Amino acid sequence: MNHREPNFLENLQAELSNGRLWFDRGVVLVYAAAAGLFVVVFTLLSEWAFGLFEQLHDHNRWLLLLWTPALTAAIVWLTRRYFPGAGGSGIPQVMAALDPALPAHERRRFVSLRLTLGKIGLSSAGLLAGLSIGREGPSVQVAAGVMQHARRWLRPDTGMSNHALLVAGGAAGIAAAFNAPLAGVVFAIEELSRKLESRNSGLIITAIVLAGLMGVSAFGNVTYFGVIRVPVLGWASLLPGLTVALSCGVLGGLFARLLAASLTGSPERFNLWRNRYPVRFAAAGGLVIAVIGLVSDGATFGAGSHAVKQMLAGETSVPSLFVLLKFVATWLAAWCGVPGGIFAPALSIGAGVGHNIAALTSPDIGAALIAMGMAAFLAAVTQAPLTAFIIVMEMVDGRAMVLSLMMAAMFASLVSRMISRPLYATLADYMISQLPPSAPPAPAEPPETATAPDRPTGH
Repeated sequence: MNHREPNFLENLQAELSNGRLWFDRGVVLVYAAAAGLFVVVFTLLSEWAFGLFEQLHDHNRWLLLLWTPALTAAIVWLTRRYFPGAGGSGIPQVMAALDPALPAHERRRFVSLRLTLGKIGLSSAGLLAGLSIGREGPSVQVAAGVMQHARRWLRPDTGMSNHALLVAGGAAGIAAAFNAPLAGVVFAIEELSRKLESRNSGLIITAIVLAGLMGVSAFGNVTYFGVIRVPVLGWASLLPGLTVALSCGVLGGLFARLLAASLTGSPERFNLWRNRYPVRFAAAGGLVIAVIGLVSDGATFGAGSHAVKQMLAGETSVPSLFVLLKFVATWLAAWCGVPGGIFAPALSIGAGVGHNIAALTSPDIGAALIAMGMAAFLAAVTQAPLTAFIIVMEMVDGRAMVLSLMMAAMFASLVSRMISRPLYATLADYMISQLPPSAPPAPAEPPETATAPDRPTGH
C-alpha cells in the first residue's frame, strides 16, 4: 500500500475553500455561546429569586406557610397549562429527545426554545418559593433547547446531526451551570451519549468548552465552594471514608428508587390524588416543605449551597437532622412536579452525611469527608460516577483528592445500582411510554397550551 504523507498546504486550502462548512461550524459555536449565556442569565435570575425569598424569610418566617404552598401551586398550574414538558429536572427530557426511536416531530415535547424560556422562569419561581430544587439539571434542558434551535440555520446534509446538537447543548448546560467545562465533556459521554460522533467530536467538545467559558467570563474563574484545605489522608481515614461512601450509596440508591417510583405512578393511592388534583397536591407538598424549612431554621430551603459552605467552613449551625429533612424536602419538591433539579440538593445531602460521620469519627479530616460525601451521594443518585467526582473536584478545587473522590463516587454508584435502576433513564423511558401512540407532527413552535392526561410532565 502507498502511504502518502499529509500535505499541509493542500489540506489547509481544502479546509478554507469550503465556506459552507465553516458557516455551519460558526453557527454551532454561536449557538453554544448563546446556550452558555442563557445559563448565565438563568443563574443570575435564580440567585436573585432566592435572595428575595431569604428577605421574606427574615422579615416574617411564618408568612412562608402561605407563600410557599400558594406559589408552588401556581408554578404547577402554569407548568401543566402552558409548559407541560418543562416539569422536573430536564435531564430525562433531553435523554428522551435523544432516543433514536422517538419520532422527529415528538422531540419538541421535550426540548425547544419555548421550553427553555419556560424552564428558566418557572425554576426561578421555584427558588422564589423556597423549594428544595437546583438550577443545574434544568440548565441541561435550557441549553439543549437553545442548541436545538441551530438546526434551522444548518444544511439538511450537514455533518452536525440533531443528536450531536442535543448532546452538545445538554453538556454545555452542565459546563456553564457548574463553571466546570471538563464535567460537561464527561457528562456528554457518560450520561447523554455514551460516545461522541467521531467526525464531530472536536466541534462538540469546543462547543461545550465555549459554553463553559461564558460562565467563567460572567462569574470569574473561581471554584463555587472555594478551596478546601485537604488534610493528610492516611490509613486512619480509610474506615471513615468507606463509611461515607457506603452510607451515601445506600441513601442515594433509596432516594433514586423513591423518586422513580413516585414519578412513575407508585404509591398508587397518592399518585391517583396527584393526577386528579395536581394543584392541590402541589399546595399540600409546598406546605410540608415550608414546615420542614421552619423546623430546620431555614437550612433546607433552596438548593442547599449555603449549608454546604457552612459545613466546609467548619461551622456547626447545620441542624443534626439536616440530611433527613433535606432528603424529604427535595423528594417532595420533585414529586409535586415543579421545574427544578436535584443536583445541588444532592450535593448538600451528601455533604451532610460526610459532616455527620466526620463529627462522630474524625473531625480533623471533616472537609475531606464532606467532599467525599458530596461526590458519593451525587454519584449514587445519578449513577454517573465520573461526572459526579469531576463536578465536586472542580467545585472545591479538590485536585489533591482526585483518587479519594473517584473511589467514593465509584463505590457509592456500585452500591446504588444494587438498590435502584438508573433514575434519569427510567424517567426518560416513562416519558416516552406516555406519549400518544399516533400523534400528528407538531408545528415549528407547538402551542403547548393545554394539559392532556397522556402528556408527560417530566422530571
